[in-house]
Amino acid sequence: MPILTLTSDWGLKDHYLASVKGAFLRSIPDITLVDISHDIPPFDLNQASFILKSAYKNFPEGTIHIVGVNTEASIDMPHVLVKHNGHYFIGADNGIFALMFNENPDLIIELDIIQTSNRFSFPTKDVFVQAAMHVLEGNAIEHLGEKRDALTNKMSFKPVVESNLIKGKAIYIDAYQNVITNITEKLFNEIVKGRKFKILLRAGNYEINTICKSYLDVNEGELLALFDSEDHLEIAISKGKASSLLGLEIDDVVRIEVLA
Repeated sequence: MPILTLTSDWGLKDHYLASVKGAFLRSIPDITLVDISHDIPPFDLNQASFILKSAYKNFPEGTIHIVGVNTEASIDMPHVLVKHNGHYFIGADNGIFALMFNENPDLIIELDIIQTSNRFSFPTKDVFVQAAMHVLEGNAIEHLGEKRDALTNKMSFKPVVESNLIKGKAIYIDAYQNVITNITEKLFNEIVKGRKFKILLRAGNYEINTICKSYLDVNEGELLALFDSEDHLEIAISKGKASSLLGLEIDDVVRIEVLA
């Protein structure tokens, strides 16, 4: 049974999500629809790219991922179908896919699909449905439009690295208010190299000196740092809300100083 995921900023209050699901089920009745998230802040490509990047690798190859964030197309940001690592992604080339992938995807097709509706503000339940049907019917995706050499670029902030310093930032806050940074375990190990260190938060008002393996490595209410399932450095409070209790927000600086 084919699998199709949905990621959007539509929320659950309005009819948008149900309308899209209905359109897909009407056209592809035997499909399995999986919601990744619909609570992305409106138009927030950084949050959407982080969530989808973290989730899609857990699905079987051949899964189609529909991205319903900033979906209106323009000359500079057309609708595209992207194939990468055996997965298909359908959305607007507004920078979200460049944020998701560290390398060029296997194939990029600029969709040349005639919309059947005269309402161009909601292509997800029209153009994207047609593109998904084309893929699921086993047709060559090259028939959907022209190949593109590259995605629309949108640069993400990379950690600043010096000999004994990593300067990163908070990029995501989950439902438990754990604060996820853009500092990866690989980068941490390359710079720290087993030496003593201190993680500084809120301009040095909070300090962490160890990396935990689990939230239960410290007592309830204590501050900790660990690497999450996607290998990002995460700041948390055991059974607490790190973001609000520490005053940490997205884009706040997280410093790691290596002690000589």
